[in-house]
Amino acid sequence: MAGGLLRVGWAALLTLALSGIASPALAQSGPPAAESADAVDRDANYYYPVPQTHESYRSIATTLADSTRERRIGFVTGMTQEMLNNHFAPQFIMFAKGDEANRLIIVSITDGAYDTLYRARALFAMLSAIARLTPYFRENAVSAIYNFFDLCKLLGFTQVTWSDGKTLAHQIKIE
Repeated sequence: MAGGLLRVGWAALLTLALSGIASPALAQSGPPAAESADAVDRDANYYYPVPQTHESYRSIATTLADSTRERRIGFVTGMTQEMLNNHFAPQFIMFAKGDEANRLIIVSITDGAYDTLYRARALFAMLSAIARLTPYFRENAVSAIYNFFDLCKLLGFTQVTWSDGKTLAHQIKIE
């Protein structure tokens, strides 16, 4: 299972990403600032192929008031550091792009791992399980209803793009 991603370190990292947040009810609503070229996917054909499929995820979460570009970059940097601290090579890379770092990109870098949309959905389910371990999810009684995409919404990501790193890409618009 992706080499022990359910370690306490991942949950601690997500806790850090959500630290200082009292309650979802206290969060201010509002998306991150608009991008200058939203209509054009500047990352397609560079980090991943042009996405063949798209979907929208309507989150019941509210973007947290202090979910800034720095917090999103810190989240991705922390996740990357956690993967690099393992005793095995990561199977995927996660990074944020865009003027406000509000587009999350996840690319498989291992042949045979996360190379179908079904395997990507399994990865999202695993990341949801990790997010549910955080005190924020438990203390706010959302661990049974929030998932990884809700975590993305809390942090201010507006899009998640997954790719197998070769020929497949899928985009999820977070609303």
